[in-house]
Amino acid sequence: MKNRTAIKVAFALLVSLILTVSALAATVSTRSLSRSKNRGVTEKPSTQRKISRMKHARRATASARGKRVRLGRRHHYYYERFNTSSFADGRIFEGDNTAGEDPIVRQAALDALGNMNGTVVAIDPSNGRVLAMVNQKLALSAGATPCSTIKVPVTLAALSEGLINKDTRVALGSHWTMNLTDALAHSNNAYFETVGRKLGFEKYSYYAHQFGLGELAGYNIDGEHLGTFPSEPLPATRGGVGKMCSFGEGINMTPLQLGALMSAISNGGTLYYLQHPNGPEDIANFQPKVKRYLDIKGFVPEMMDGMAGAVRYGTARSLKVNFSEEQVLGKTGTCSNNAGTRYGWFASYANTQFGRIVTVIFLEGGRPTFGPKAAELSGKFYRALYEHSYFANKNITPTQTAGATAVGAPQ
Repeated sequence: MKNRTAIKVAFALLVSLILTVSALAATVSTRSLSRSKNRGVTEKPSTQRKISRMKHARRATASARGKRVRLGRRHHYYYERFNTSSFADGRIFEGDNTAGEDPIVRQAALDALGNMNGTVVAIDPSNGRVLAMVNQKLALSAGATPCSTIKVPVTLAALSEGLINKDTRVALGSHWTMNLTDALAHSNNAYFETVGRKLGFEKYSYYAHQFGLGELAGYNIDGEHLGTFPSEPLPATRGGVGKMCSFGEGINMTPLQLGALMSAISNGGTLYYLQHPNGPEDIANFQPKVKRYLDIKGFVPEMMDGMAGAVRYGTARSLKVNFSEEQVLGKTGTCSNNAGTRYGWFASYANTQFGRIVTVIFLEGGRPTFGPKAAELSGKFYRALYEHSYFANKNITPTQTAGATAVGAPQ
């Protein structure tokens, strides 16, 4: 009896609870449900980005039928592929004619180059004598793109034409200007493209030939090939004269041509024919031979700060890792051709109290090959000469033109 009563009470309570819930549900307004349904939900920023990427990927995938599309934002990087090794063995020196070279300079050049694939040309700028030429096959070849070393003759041409001086600020953008010193030190392409366009191809070509480009630099040096300077400017689609002036596009320059010009800068304007003696007799009878006198003496001081700055704080500062006892002025160059070879140039001269020596290091290879590497090797070269007291013993003077003869270009 008691059990039946308990069951009835429980059933009554259950029915009452159901009726109460139903009544409450009946009082909820449609308007409030609508607001709740439409209220925005704020996800964390990271979640929102993930959702966005998923939606974009779905849309891109849906539209990819029958055509290729790029999903999402992907960064594509271009990597150069090189076919030339930056390293070589002693066989690259086989065949070098060393009978008329300075043995101390020759050994310093060999030690500096080490196992790098390249050439070292060392010149006495006071008379044009080649003191050492390591890997003569490459040194006497038809040359290569001069890369940023072309900025040296461009600078001389622009100074000669009065387009710039050391302090001229060249506008490179709406709020960006640069002077010659910083442009040389940091090898700024935009600066020299701007100056090159102002110079124009006709004047550029004139000065380039005056400075020895497109000519044989040596006097009766067996095996020397001729570099090339084009007879017309690059088309605008390839950068025009601006590109030619910023890193020598379309030009082939030889290490000897660059060395002869750097010697003229070092000695104040005498462009010597380079001579490579064949033995002791040639050394004893050596006579300097002048190709022409360049009217650049007044402009060299305008560019010296930039070339010295390249070594102190610019693109050639790696030289100081090995040598900092004497002032060195120079210019680096780095670029690649379309056949998988990278070039590294550094042309310089050591400016000591005892005299000067000009050095051109030209490297060929792959990724380890570049201008600052050539500058680093130049530091090793100057270090070796310094430790042998080379300048003090030789007592080379900056200019020794006495007895020099001006001659025409050899045929």
